[in-house]
Amino acid sequence: MSAMQASQPQTAAAIDPIELAVFKSATHSIAEEMGAALRRTSFSPNIKERRDYSCAVFDSMGQVIAMGDHMPVHLGSMPMSVKAVIESMTLRPGDIAMLNDPYAGGTHLPDITLVLAVFAAIDAEAPLMYIAVRAHHADVGGLYPGSMGLCREIYQEGLRIPPVLIVDGGEINHAILQLVLHNVRTPEERKGDLLSQIGACRVGELRLLELIAKHGAERVCRLSAALLDYSERLMRAQFAQCASGSYTAEDFMDSDGFDETPLPIRVTITLDNETQTAKVSFKGCHPQVRSSINAVYAVTYSAVYYVLRCLLPEDAPATAGLMRPVIVETERGSIVDAVLPAPVAGGNVETSQRIVDVLLRALAKAMPDRIPAASSGTMNNLTIGGVDHRTGKPFAYYETIAGGMGARPTADGISGIHTHMTNSLNTPVEALEYAYPFRVIHYGYRAHSGGEGQYRGGDGIVREIELLAPSTITLLTERRKFAPYGLQGGADGKRGVSYLRSGETEEELPAKCSIQAKAGDRIRVETPGGGGWGKRY
Repeated sequence: MSAMQASQPQTAAAIDPIELAVFKSATHSIAEEMGAALRRTSFSPNIKERRDYSCAVFDSMGQVIAMGDHMPVHLGSMPMSVKAVIESMTLRPGDIAMLNDPYAGGTHLPDITLVLAVFAAIDAEAPLMYIAVRAHHADVGGLYPGSMGLCREIYQEGLRIPPVLIVDGGEINHAILQLVLHNVRTPEERKGDLLSQIGACRVGELRLLELIAKHGAERVCRLSAALLDYSERLMRAQFAQCASGSYTAEDFMDSDGFDETPLPIRVTITLDNETQTAKVSFKGCHPQVRSSINAVYAVTYSAVYYVLRCLLPEDAPATAGLMRPVIVETERGSIVDAVLPAPVAGGNVETSQRIVDVLLRALAKAMPDRIPAASSGTMNNLTIGGVDHRTGKPFAYYETIAGGMGARPTADGISGIHTHMTNSLNTPVEALEYAYPFRVIHYGYRAHSGGEGQYRGGDGIVREIELLAPSTITLLTERRKFAPYGLQGGADGKRGVSYLRSGETEEELPAKCSIQAKAGDRIRVETPGGGGWGKRY
């Protein structure tokens, strides 16, 4: 069994609320600026256009004190990567650690994290703060271009990197860099994106040093502690307003991709308004499977963090303090807490979404007037790889395609938008056709795919791409069997579907598959709509 234990309220010396608000905004803006630097300098459309990255700031203990408005599935789990670095090595000024190991706080292998320690002075004995930058790389080796196909064990999914120094004493560790580049299909793009991540770390370091120079190291530590305490008080205040009780829900993954057996995900949320705490138990979930839809504990914890954060006001600081009053309990070896050698590429992108769905379904029983219906519930992962006939070089395209947002208790859902554990964008048609040997045939809303109700679920998207070179197509999708649920009498959203058109023949594709396609073939993905909310009178 794995569990994160709730802790008692912390106390810190009195801090002026205005000064704390300024500090909160300053650290948040540093994380945002790091993201902007990464986006402007990166090579791949997945980072530059889709913004599949996240940046955060941590205190001297590795507790997150500020996050950019980036990817929830990255951000909630990133502290565990920082912890893995702290426990495995001693960072010095100028060092930057790199890792992607899902069993060391990562999410899946394409998400590579860089961690830098910030020292108040060159001769300081220990770091005052840490910063981290995580980005999804469009290929990290493995069986399939894009590193997102169905595998039987993690060793088939790509290069697994423990905490190592990518920058040692201010100098790039070329041996480590070459080791990575020799194991991926697109080394030039990977090198460019890694260097962009290093640059983003340097931007964060510079801005934090300016902040430390302004406030002083001791004051920065006190402000960081106060920010953690403030976040904890906000979460406890939310629990104090909830009705005490245990709320249970269940939802299903369509299948593991190798057989059609549905996989249950169950949760019980126990709220106590007297102690102002919550216990989130995932006992009873399906055991881990021999396919890539297992989620590691860091992903499950991240989903809980995201859902509970959504209960708070928009301006609430997203820090580690939010989870102090929360216990997250799982069963080791389950689909929500996988152990080696389980493959996990899809756990990060698909199972994480179902965990959110089941958490919200349980909370809807506790606070029915606040919780929206299910959104599309899948990231609709599409990966295409091959050799670009224009350059003669390998390419690897990866994209998550948006769907419909679930209807809310006061408004319709939004159409064609990334929801919950993803906060990325769709690749623009112009960027897609420029970067890859593709032609976009259709890109628009999937009409009438949102569920009906007092408030209507958002519609999904239709994306149809013609291949201009022979390619390997890999799909990793969900909500093809179990539709996004409606709430309070609202109708379910429409399930997703994908097709391959070759000449005059069109066939429906399995939700999870990898196929070979010819030049001129077309792949069409129709994403799910969101569920409706309330009865339509």
